[in-house]
Amino acid sequence: MPELSKRTENFTDSVIRRMTRIANKYGAVNLSQGFPDFDPPQELKDSLAKVANGSIHQYAVTWGAKNFRDSLAKKHQLFTGNEIDPETQIVVTCGSTEAMMASMLAVTNPGDKVIVFSPFYENYGADAILSGAEPIYVPLRPPHFGFDVEELENAFRQNPKALILCNPSNPCGKVFTLDELEIIAKLALKYDVFVITDEVYEHIVYEPYKHISFASLPGVANHTITCSSLSKTYSITGWRLGYVIAPPHVTEVIRKVHDFLTVGASAPLQEAAVTALNFSKSYYKELKQHYTEKKDFFINGLKRIGLKYTEPQGAYYVMVDVSEFGVKDDVAFCEWLAKEVGVAAVPGSSFFKHKENNYIRFHFAKNISTLDDALKRLESLKTKVIKGKNEGNTVAWERRPGRVYSL
Repeated sequence: MPELSKRTENFTDSVIRRMTRIANKYGAVNLSQGFPDFDPPQELKDSLAKVANGSIHQYAVTWGAKNFRDSLAKKHQLFTGNEIDPETQIVVTCGSTEAMMASMLAVTNPGDKVIVFSPFYENYGADAILSGAEPIYVPLRPPHFGFDVEELENAFRQNPKALILCNPSNPCGKVFTLDELEIIAKLALKYDVFVITDEVYEHIVYEPYKHISFASLPGVANHTITCSSLSKTYSITGWRLGYVIAPPHVTEVIRKVHDFLTVGASAPLQEAAVTALNFSKSYYKELKQHYTEKKDFFINGLKRIGLKYTEPQGAYYVMVDVSEFGVKDDVAFCEWLAKEVGVAAVPGSSFFKHKENNYIRFHFAKNISTLDDALKRLESLKTKVIKGKNEGNTVAWERRPGRVYSL
């Protein structure tokens, strides 16, 4: 048989999506993969129904339908103050996943280095490898997930092509402060490095924290590539509508990559989504209140149960410390959790470069009733851990991290 590509030798399939399959296998409450169990706004569903019965069913312009790009540029300026040209600075993609991949392929050459903060969303490491780049990992240290300035500059001294910045951060819920962003901006300009941002959770931020779009900082516009999507803001993860905003000379190259990756995003979904992009600011205020209620309900439940956690500043994830259970293999622990307790989480090791088995990640983008069900199941966790250890049923936790489940 001919030899297969070596690009994927150093990573497995998505652990996050794998945990959804495990949740389905055991009938667990799925707090692993971050998608809601509630519908998007009714106005958006009505718009989709209207479009479905209309005549927009063929290709849109490769880099995005004009009315979608126009509406997106208007919304972006409303929240960031940055005026952008929808004709030369926007690429509409199949989700932010493609936005990030297309951006990486557009700016890096094989052998280039890319700075990635750790913990990181699992796709970033794979994106770097698939584009032929070498990740340089800079730790964000719990519980506040701050970075050491000297460590960060040491990474810049290695002559990277880009830095990936997820803000608010998945998985740890960190919202970068203005001071932190200005440090990153200063280093990016000093060493002439692109900053590729992932801002999909820009509207899910909890008081007193504020999201600051990196591109809005003085002097960094030509060094910033902003990736985002409509998935989280409008609860339409299945629509797969993402986008890139970048300087025209960068956008031109990203469009070429995008054209041959996917040709274009769904034309009818772009048309329907224009309705959401034109929502007033009151929608985003209500969205913040909506997720604040869920966050408070869930973390108060974790506190009542006695589980240790880091309270998120943004996004809709919470990192839970499971070190008290003596976990040696958090992947196996999460499968046990889904099977024996009935709640699915993501093993923290999938987000860290260094060996890490002390954390699991839950998400709370669920109805309160779903979160309440999950919390009631988690009340049995400590009892089942003790029982399992007494019966020798937790031996699976001793297996080596990174084993692949075949479902």
